[in-house]
Amino acid sequence: MRDVLIISSNPDVRRHISEALPGETKSAYTTSLKSALQIHNQNPFDLIFIDLNQLKTTAPIESFNQKTLPFKKSNPRVQFVVITSKDAIRDAVQSIKEGAWDYLTHPVDMKEVQLILDAIVETIGKDLELDYLRDKFWKTEWLNIVRTCNPVMRKVFENIRSVAPTIATVLLLGETGTGKGLLARLVHWHSRRSEKPFIAVHCGAIPETLIESELFGHEKGAFTGADRRKIGKFEMASGGTIFLDEIATITEHTQIKLLQVLQDGSYNRVGGEVQLKTDARIIAATNADLTQRTEKGLFRRDLFYRLNIFPVEIPPLRDRLEDLPGLINLSLSNLNAKYGKGIKGLHPAVKEGFKAYDWPGNIRELENILERAYILENTDTLGLQNFPPELVMITPFIENLPDQGELSLAQARQIAIEELERSYLKNLLRQCKGKIDLSAKKAKITTRQLNRLMARHGIRKNDFKA
Repeated sequence: MRDVLIISSNPDVRRHISEALPGETKSAYTTSLKSALQIHNQNPFDLIFIDLNQLKTTAPIESFNQKTLPFKKSNPRVQFVVITSKDAIRDAVQSIKEGAWDYLTHPVDMKEVQLILDAIVETIGKDLELDYLRDKFWKTEWLNIVRTCNPVMRKVFENIRSVAPTIATVLLLGETGTGKGLLARLVHWHSRRSEKPFIAVHCGAIPETLIESELFGHEKGAFTGADRRKIGKFEMASGGTIFLDEIATITEHTQIKLLQVLQDGSYNRVGGEVQLKTDARIIAATNADLTQRTEKGLFRRDLFYRLNIFPVEIPPLRDRLEDLPGLINLSLSNLNAKYGKGIKGLHPAVKEGFKAYDWPGNIRELENILERAYILENTDTLGLQNFPPELVMITPFIENLPDQGELSLAQARQIAIEELERSYLKNLLRQCKGKIDLSAKKAKITTRQLNRLMARHGIRKNDFKA
């Protein structure tokens, strides 16, 4: 839920709702239905809070559905929450019957707003899943993987859906940990080759001297230590799919042999003279900028063109934070199946911290952090004591710590100190416009100490430069 519009002339209503919204949510407000529609048509909103008084001033005889129908032309999935006084709840209930999601009463309660937001986000995810079920394209076991609330990621899945049934070469692009390997399997399992082998090769993990042998195989005596014939990955993947991860790391000589495979499906084992054929479909992936490497002469241009037939760029996790709840639930489900603890969720302070974190390691980092916390946890909720300090947003929850029942005094004190330290450093760097020397001098510590503290708290000086 990233875009919220508030239609009300009451400043207290606007303030209370805005304060309840998650940090990454973009919000706007207006005082009339006419101006709201103009704003919505320019940049459609996901959720609209609307004061019933605004609806009563326009076309009183029209139903709630008729009055809000123009908004759905720009975004058919837009949801409405009406706001009313306690003596007009009957009108709010009637609005729900006519299409509103829920209602709030004056004065607005922030906790009620948060509950409504959580329910809407969950329902949107289920609606998307039902769309895929009705479509009957995605296999049932992959439905949790293809569920997303992010428009860019939704386009990624649409592209995969288009290319999967073909034999076209696919190039997956994205930062480390964004799930390129998972998407390669998604392509394979939704292709006509799903009953055939899926062979994954991490090119960057194989020494340069062995990569050719690994991919194409070798004959006995081809080199020192080759005491018998070896079948290569391309031969193993015959009729199926071969996934070449970190394709940018392969040597120039291997690039030439791979180009030949892409051109006509032919290759030779290392040390062999017999020409072999493969019909394996190739899916490649890299976190490097192949265009830049090609321009620098580090990667063959003709090979790049062959690989780049159907590129799919995967966004980093920091650009799809609305998918965090779904990804967390999926990870917890997998961890419960693996370890059997039955853990149900995360501490609210951790959820807030997750939203503010930059996630340099993307989904892989998220999964690793959750698994470590899961192993350490002894309750049915992942507590904040099992997460690194930079992933805990404790400020809104400090007053509630005595009621949590899961922290010792020492743990609570340490968390508060960490948060104070992080806030101090951010304010200091903001005042000094990201200048390390000046910031260290004001803090009366060395630049080395400051850099170490910044790394510990995940703070970057570039974020504070003027």
